[in-house]
Amino acid sequence: MSTLSVDVTQNGSIRNVDSSCSMAEIEEYDFSRLPNRPKNLNLERQRSFDERSLIDMPLGLSPHLSSRAENPSRVIDQFDSIFTPGRMSGGFNTPRSQFGFEPHPMISEAWDSLRRTLVYFRGQPVGTIAALDSSEEKLNYDQVFVRDFVPSALAFLMNGEPEIVKNFILKTLRLQSWEKKIDRFQLGEGVMPASFKVLHDPVRNTETLMADFGESAIGRVAPVDSGFWWIFLLRAYTKSTGDSSLAEMPECQKGMRLILSLCLSEGFDTFPTLLCADGCCMIDRRMGVYGYPIEIQALFFLALRCALTLLKQDAEGKEFVDRIVKRLHALSYHMRSYFWLDFKQLNDIYRYKTEEYSHTAVNKFNVIPDSLPEWVFDFMPTHGGYFIGNVGPSKMDFRWFCLGNCIAILASLATPEQSTAIMDLIESRWEELVGEMPLKVCYPAIESHEWRIVTGCDPKNTRWSYHNGGSWPVLLWLLTAACIKTGRPQIARRAIELAETRLSKDSWPEYYDGKVGRYIGKQARKFQTWSIAGYLVAKMMLEDPSHLGMVALEEDKQMRPAMKRSASF
Repeated sequence: MSTLSVDVTQNGSIRNVDSSCSMAEIEEYDFSRLPNRPKNLNLERQRSFDERSLIDMPLGLSPHLSSRAENPSRVIDQFDSIFTPGRMSGGFNTPRSQFGFEPHPMISEAWDSLRRTLVYFRGQPVGTIAALDSSEEKLNYDQVFVRDFVPSALAFLMNGEPEIVKNFILKTLRLQSWEKKIDRFQLGEGVMPASFKVLHDPVRNTETLMADFGESAIGRVAPVDSGFWWIFLLRAYTKSTGDSSLAEMPECQKGMRLILSLCLSEGFDTFPTLLCADGCCMIDRRMGVYGYPIEIQALFFLALRCALTLLKQDAEGKEFVDRIVKRLHALSYHMRSYFWLDFKQLNDIYRYKTEEYSHTAVNKFNVIPDSLPEWVFDFMPTHGGYFIGNVGPSKMDFRWFCLGNCIAILASLATPEQSTAIMDLIESRWEELVGEMPLKVCYPAIESHEWRIVTGCDPKNTRWSYHNGGSWPVLLWLLTAACIKTGRPQIARRAIELAETRLSKDSWPEYYDGKVGRYIGKQARKFQTWSIAGYLVAKMMLEDPSHLGMVALEEDKQMRPAMKRSASF
């Protein structure tokens, strides 16, 4: 059987980054206005292709203030205008902080480990494998996963190395066009692979790509999130390089349209959210997230907003832009109204009447108040809130899911008030959600009889382990980005400092077990690539907040956030 090609670059350390520009200025964005595509892009990477200065941003780490863009009439989405500077020195050199002090020693080690995960196809880097743990059976950890590669891609973009991200985007685009069948049933044309690997034929001396669309996955579930992450990375590449030529390629435009065709299709569902199976996202095993999981809805919203800025205004693109705008309005209303939970909303649900009919019904999903779990009453602080895990007919999953809530902030699915409330909740429930190792993928864990029913007695998802309340270091980059966007970077700094006490010593595990994340996961792989990359991205964003422009989008003009300077800075 052929094996995966994993190559190593000549040098494992990082290039020197000149961080000389600040954040871009927030300006209003209105979903009802169609965005003009930027023209005459600045390909010399001096500034972003539609940047503004953000003089009222709370972070102020850059010593230089940016100037306004030469063409202020461009219609943009505000954080979409923030640019990461990319003037790089030759060779790979361990970076020095822009403030002059030496970087944390873990940074050089992390870059060395990340570069050793690079996968090459016909001489070009096309991704990073999931883990480099040689002490464990490889299973599928020797493949390039679309979702796993996201933090690696961001790390390389922030370090001014976009070529690997471009190669990855184009190679996965080729795989999208493959015929996809699982047990004789054909998947939709736009489905992106969950992962791929490079196969070598030593006799013919050839290399081919082999993709997995779910036919080899546990549970045989196709990934819903891969296409959304792909669109997100296409925008991140475009914002980082200032080069829109990749996104404007007919192949990329078609790829986006195929993904959008799948998720914008109309059918029997009466909700604007996406109906999904268990195992279709980061939580890729049975964990009771079937229905309308928050992670997929937030990613869906993020991908729609990214596509809105990337689609051409030709006949085909215009049709999709119109559909996106309509869906965004409906989706944002639905999520903010029915998925949001704070103290007042919890009290309202507690007093719900059931069996209500017609348009005047308050309890529209016929949620039975007796179904509220006891833990949620103690968990909910007076000030704070979050998007719950799922909403459907007679179903409210009150669990906290980190990825969905952080993406909701970055995509501006959460209003400014809701974003602040999510940060308040994290601070108020620090021991529960962060503990000794950031960051709980969900809270609380399910156990006993409920665990047997919900997970099917899954031995990997026992209480406070893996997806069932485990702590995942990769979530650091999402938390950091959300903290910077909400003007609360001190929260991210505290979490990163916690991780730095153990991550390297523990050989960069995939996840931690226990109620406060004290133990290395019982089946966790060491040298997990996205644990390494997530740490690097978090550090680089905290060092230079202008990197936020790659991953965050601002509200429409009715939702402009009141951003206040944090006392920690």
